[in-house]
Formats: sequence, structure tokens, C-alpha cells
Amino acid sequence: MNKGVYSRRILIEAFADSIKKLNPRHVMGNPVMFVVEVTFFFALILSIGAWIFGSSVAVFDSEISILLLLTVWFSTFAEALSEGRGRAQAESLRKTRKEVRAQKIADDGTITEVDSSELVKGDKVLVRAGDTIPNDGDVIKGSGSVDESAITGESAPVIRESGGDFTSVTGGTTLLSDELLIEITANPGESFLDRMITLVEGATRQKTPNELALTTVLAGFTWILTVIIITFNTLGSFLGVTSDITVLYGLLACLAPTTIGGLLPAIGIAGMDRVTQFNVIATSGRAVEAAGDVTTIILDKTGTITIGNRLAQEFIPLGDKTEADVTRASFLSSVSDETPEGRSIVALAQKLIPDLTRPDVKNVIDFSASTKMSGVDLADGREVRKGAFDVMSDYVRYVPQGFKEIIDGIAQRGATPLVVSVDREPIGVIHLKDTVKPGMRERLQELREMGIKTIMVTGDNRLTAATIAAEAGVDDYVAESKPEDKIKIVEAEQKQGKIVAMTGDGTNDAPALAQADVGLAMNSGTQAAKEAANMIDLDSDPTKLIDVVGIGKQLLMTRGSITTFSVVTDFAKYFTILPAIFAATLPAISKLDFINLQSPHSAILAAVIFNTFVILALIPLAMRGVKYKPKDATSTLIRNVAVYGVGGLLTPFIAIKAIDLLINYLHIVA
Repeated sequence: MNKGVYSRRILIEAFADSIKKLNPRHVMGNPVMFVVEVTFFFALILSIGAWIFGSSVAVFDSEISILLLLTVWFSTFAEALSEGRGRAQAESLRKTRKEVRAQKIADDGTITEVDSSELVKGDKVLVRAGDTIPNDGDVIKGSGSVDESAITGESAPVIRESGGDFTSVTGGTTLLSDELLIEITANPGESFLDRMITLVEGATRQKTPNELALTTVLAGFTWILTVIIITFNTLGSFLGVTSDITVLYGLLACLAPTTIGGLLPAIGIAGMDRVTQFNVIATSGRAVEAAGDVTTIILDKTGTITIGNRLAQEFIPLGDKTEADVTRASFLSSVSDETPEGRSIVALAQKLIPDLTRPDVKNVIDFSASTKMSGVDLADGREVRKGAFDVMSDYVRYVPQGFKEIIDGIAQRGATPLVVSVDREPIGVIHLKDTVKPGMRERLQELREMGIKTIMVTGDNRLTAATIAAEAGVDDYVAESKPEDKIKIVEAEQKQGKIVAMTGDGTNDAPALAQADVGLAMNSGTQAAKEAANMIDLDSDPTKLIDVVGIGKQLLMTRGSITTFSVVTDFAKYFTILPAIFAATLPAISKLDFINLQSPHSAILAAVIFNTFVILALIPLAMRGVKYKPKDATSTLIRNVAVYGVGGLLTPFIAIKAIDLLINYLHIVA
């Protein structure tokens, strides 16, 4: 477990906060613990009366009262401890938020120095090496190395640049090199850091649907049990079966589902915190819970399954053209292309022909997912284009011999071919190489073992897509996809009853991120994507979605395992303490007292002690979560039943008997 969980400061703050949470108005939010707290007040009144009138059971009544209070307190302590980690992280984030001076650029180009708090959405600022980025924004010009350790915790700097997928910068981070022109995307108080602090501090989050359903079931059972206990002596008097009021109060606390009832809030909060430890911010517990139910994951090929840096490897001439012809045409087509691919083409061309110079450009044609083409119109009248084969084969005036074979050969190697033309005449093909991330096949196999279907989405042609899909081991793929197709894929899976998760970083990903049950946006992505998603990855690592699914399943497993343990333990306690309590009035039931507890008072006291301290013992498990291994649902169920079901059945018999022997040996029971 994270050492921070048990840091002295967090423990002290959790101790103080847990005392405040004993306020009945707070405890009312947890029906099971509220019944126990009300029972404590009644037991306290009885114990005070017993001391005043010199009753022989005064000590016993006091012991039960104290244990009932401890039961509630351990529950509030677990909740406060789980909240404490969130507050500690929020405090750390708050320290990174500071007022800085910013170089604001007006429309006429003049630069004015202003406070970062004065910047509003749409303002443009100039940030130089060593400066703190004043607020969230998008890089519209330049490229530089940014230290994001204040936000992500990662010491290694990252590249932020105009064009491509890494334009987004976060306020509070530091530019280490070069110079960036940034357009501000957030108003004061609405930055990503502000929202992060709000989310992390918001540990008192709304309960998820599953949590609400479980709380309702637990509350219903507890209220039924309460009615039985209240009316027990009245109804039992007709059968000659009665018991001490304090014994019945203790019996209520023992048989109510206090273990899961006491730990349920902490489990949910700790689940969100575990996501945060992976540098992922969840906007709600519902998102984390939904991640555990995911049955389909939609993954982008570039940057998720592959490394994402598609670099130019070679220039292949067509027909009677030479390699030098393709190199020059590729250089011209990419000279104004600010994407990583475009820059890699320029770099390779200049390496092959060092004396290449930038031409006079009349018009720049930017790449778009719909056109799949980019290039320039030169001042001398030439039109230079590069793009996907399907688009360029319609664009060029003719298709030379061997054209398709070259394209297919590159695609079959899992690479991306781009066709280059000058004045609609095909000149050659650019070979862009990308590789599958190490270990990706194994990770996707883990998902398959969990029963999760993976779909790879790519704009590449079918041959390239099929090759990468086979190498990575995805279950299905969609080739030649446009960004707007993603929402159709999400909706199609959801119509089949699937729970869908996906990642995205662009504005055109926003509708699909909003539609998906779990939408993970990259911190480096656009503001629209981050606002549409219900999770944000600070490291901008799309493969993190696989980890998030694992954490979601761990949350559900933890809640299910502790619920199983609690229910089975309560069942075992019926056969542990009821025979000992009612053996005197119902001799036939004494045959069930096979662990031979000493007396009704020692039986109920031992049971209440066990019932109280089992909550404390399970707090680390609630915080850490049940150890999760990627397996199919049947194997996981069998394992959890064996560990928490059988364990929950045997533990009460052993523990209550041991406690009964100890308290009788120490003579601490009346």
C-alpha cells in the first residue's frame, strides 16, 4: 500500500475528522451505522441507570455501550482515512498554483505584462524558457520541452508543440526550453488544476448506482432486524423466551451487516483514490465503477497500440522518377506541415539532400481526417500534395504501373504509405514507419482473458490495419475510419448491451468520449475532449485505459469480497451466539452451541468485540483493494468465494471462541 496512507499527518487528521463524523446528522447517510449509533445512545442510558441503581450488570452494559460506539467510530475513521489521502493530494496540487506574470500579446502584436489571474479564454501569451505557463492553453506556434512534474509527478520533461496531438499545456507547469506562443483556453478559476483540486477534494462524492442499491438492501435488512429486536421481548414473553435489553442491543449490532455497512463509503472513495494514484482523475465514482463493468474497449491505433511517432523511413520513386525527385517533392509537400510526421519527412529529406531550401509558399493545405491530404501551393504556381492512397489515386491524373504493388507492400509491413504528387502527377511514395508498443499483445491478451473485446480504430488502409491488428492481437478493427465514425462504433456496441470504454484527445473525439460509458481523455488533448470525458489521464498515455479497467474491476471485487465476507460472517454469528444466549430458555437449542461459549453475557460480549474490531482489521483491505489478477469471471468468483466466503464462515467461530476464553480468563465479563 502507498506509504502515504499511514503517514502521521494523515492519521492524525483522519482521527480528528472521524470524531467529527460521529455527529448523527453525518451518520444518517449510512443507515446501518445510524442504527448502531442510535442503539449506542440507548445502551448508554441503560448503563448510566445501571450504575446509578447499583445493578450487577453495570459493567457489562458499559462494555457493550463502548463497543457500539467503537463500531461506529471505526467506520467513520475508515471513511476519514480514505478522504485524507485525497485532501493531501489536493493540498499538494494547491501549492503548485501560484500567481505569475504573463507576457500577453495584443492583436497588434504589442506585448503587455499582466498577472496570470487577469488572463481570459482566447488571450495569447508568449512563454520563454524558464517561465511558468500562466494558465491552460494550446500551443499555436513553436515547440518546447515542458516540466509537468508539478501535475503528473513524472520528472521527465515532455514535448509540447503546435500541430499534432501534443498542443495542450497546463497552467503551473514550466517551459524548460525554446519559446511557445499559447492561446489561453480557460478563464480564471476554471483551469485544469482548479478542476483537479475540486475533484480530488470531492471525496464526499455522490454514491454510484450499485452502491446506492447495496446501501438500500443493507438498510432494509437492518431495519427489519431492528423491528425484530424491539419487539422480541414482547412477542417472546408468550413463549417464555426473553433476554436482557443490553444483550438484545448487542445482538442487533452483531447480526446487522455492520462490516460492509461500515466500510462501504471508504471502499468507494479509496477506489477513486487508486485511480488518482495512476495519475488519472475521475470526475465521478460512477466512471470508476463503470470501468469495472467494461466489456468493449475501443483503442486508437496510433499512440495507443503503436508507439505513435510515425517517422519517414524512405522515399520510393514511381515510374521513371528518381529518389531525388521524390525527396524534393516530399520536402516541398511538408515544408509547412507542423505535424510530427511532416517534420520527420522534412528532416529525412534534408539529411538526403542537405542543400534543400524553403520555397515561397502561396497557400498551405492542412491535413484533415476527411480529405486525408495536405500540401502547399507554391508561388511559382506548382501544386504539391501528399496523402493516403485512396484519396491520391483519385486526385492524380494517372496511376503508374506498379503503384498499387508498392502501396500494398508497405501496408503489409504494418507501415503507412503516403503518395506524393506535383501538379497532379504522381512522383513517389513516402514510407512512414510505426511499431507496436512492447508488451501490447500481452496486455490485450489479459483483456481477452477477462472477457473484454478490443476494437482498434485507424485511418490507415485495410492492409496496414490488418497487419497491425494481427501483430497486436486485437479482436476486431475498423480501417479507413474518420473521427466522426467513433461515435457510431460506440453506439453500435452499446446497442448490443455492451459497456464501452475509449480514449481520445481531439475535439472530434469529444462526442464519442461523451457517449462512451468510460471516456478517458488525454491531458495533452483539447479542452473539448477533456470536458466531454469522465476521466482525464495526466500522463497522456492512452494505454492507461487498460489499467483503469483493472482498477474498476478491483473496486467491484473489493466491494463484492467484503460484502461476501460480511454476509457469511453474519450468518455464522447466528449459529455462534444465538444458542449460547437462549440455551437457558430453549434447552433444545443448546445442541447447536458446539463451540461451548461460557455464558450469554460472555457470548454476546465476545461477539460484539469481534464485530467491532473486524471493521478495523479490514480497513487496510478496503483502502488497498482486493488483489486483482486478469482472469475470467468464473475463476474470479470461485477464488473469492473460497477466500472470503469460506474464510467468513470459519473466522467467527474461531475468533469468538478465543475472545470468549480470554474475557473469562481476565474476568472482564459480569
